[in-house]
Amino acid sequence: MNISSIQQTGLEGIQRGLQGIEKSASEIVKAGTTDGASGAASFVEPIIELNLYERSIEASSKVVKVADEVLGTLLDTMA
Repeated sequence: MNISSIQQTGLEGIQRGLQGIEKSASEIVKAGTTDGASGAASFVEPIIELNLYERSIEASSKVVKVADEVLGTLLDTMA
């Protein structure tokens, strides 16, 4: 596995996390517009998923950051 594929994996993780956040946000909006007693309960799962997607983005961004630092170290060593 090389540095660019590690960076690509991190970027894909960020993209999936952003897509998940959009999905969770639309589910929260949908739950807020429905009538009935189950409206409040339908907020819980999307909010939990929202937090999970946020953590996923944070982890993926750390992968990209570390890959960038490794690349920088390699370039400094070779220079």
